[in-house]
Amino acid sequence: MKRIADYTTIFADDDIVVLNKRSGLLIAADRYAPDAPRLDLSAEKEFGKLYAVHRIDKDTSGIIVYARNPEAHQNISLQFQERTVEKTYHCLVHGHPLWNDGILTVDLPLLPDGDARHRTVVNKKLGKHSLTELRLIGSCGNFSWIEAKPKTGRTHQIRVHLAQSGFCIVCDPLYSGNQKPIRLSEIKRNWRGDELDEQPLLSRLGLHAYKITFTHPKTGERLTFSAPYQKDMDALRKQLAKIYGIDPLEQNADA
Repeated sequence: MKRIADYTTIFADDDIVVLNKRSGLLIAADRYAPDAPRLDLSAEKEFGKLYAVHRIDKDTSGIIVYARNPEAHQNISLQFQERTVEKTYHCLVHGHPLWNDGILTVDLPLLPDGDARHRTVVNKKLGKHSLTELRLIGSCGNFSWIEAKPKTGRTHQIRVHLAQSGFCIVCDPLYSGNQKPIRLSEIKRNWRGDELDEQPLLSRLGLHAYKITFTHPKTGERLTFSAPYQKDMDALRKQLAKIYGIDPLEQNADA
């Protein structure tokens, strides 16, 4: 079986590196999984020392930014602290949201490592302020594409806020009651194939860090980068678009 590359490079200069990572990689050391594969260690073979300025979940694919020197690290970290960085995620959920105008703002305090499975939980007493803007891109049969813009950066924030709103991301091993892979035979009418040989279109968390906007630490230029979907999620996107006419990339551009 061909090995999937850990990352592709979106942008790099002397101060920053912007990568598109595969699902299944930590972006830095994690006390709960000290031996898990890490993106920073993989990318440092190409770029040298990298400094993490933000995190995305191990199971999430998509865009990640690293600083290449202490000065850039301090600058971009401050941008995240001051919440001037804009982040956009795409995900596929089970069900059909009926939000007014297709938009929902979720403001629920979150406490990380809140249960025996190390999940983030809503806790109004001990949780930290957490805000996510959700927009329905479009529904496809039993699924819906959602655009999520977290205004804070809590662990598993999008996954928890969606679950609390009644919509779980597909193939989510922690927050979804339905973790089974998505297969073409389940979404295409009159599918003709061998169920024993069929490979799933998507068998990992259907959450992708799609776009990020921040200020370059040296030039002061406002930069926006987007990360193409990984091969598995893109194959699912194309099939759903072909069958239902809803493409999150086209709809996102229109919005």
